[in-house]
Amino acid sequence: MPMITIDWLQGRTPQQKQALTEALTRAFVEIAQVKQEQVWIVFRDVKRGDWAMAGKLLES
Repeated sequence: MPMITIDWLQGRTPQQKQALTEALTRAFVEIAQVKQEQVWIVFRDVKRGDWAMAGKLLES
């Protein structure tokens, strides 16, 4: 069972998540030769203040 975890900044719409879910599932079914029902996707929406890059919080 493939588990796809997506960590990204919050703010995407449910429609964007649905479109990405469909595209990733299709790709796994086609390339990895798994059943659609086996593909699990978890979205982890992170607040800007909880993410840092290059030594600085993105919120700053």
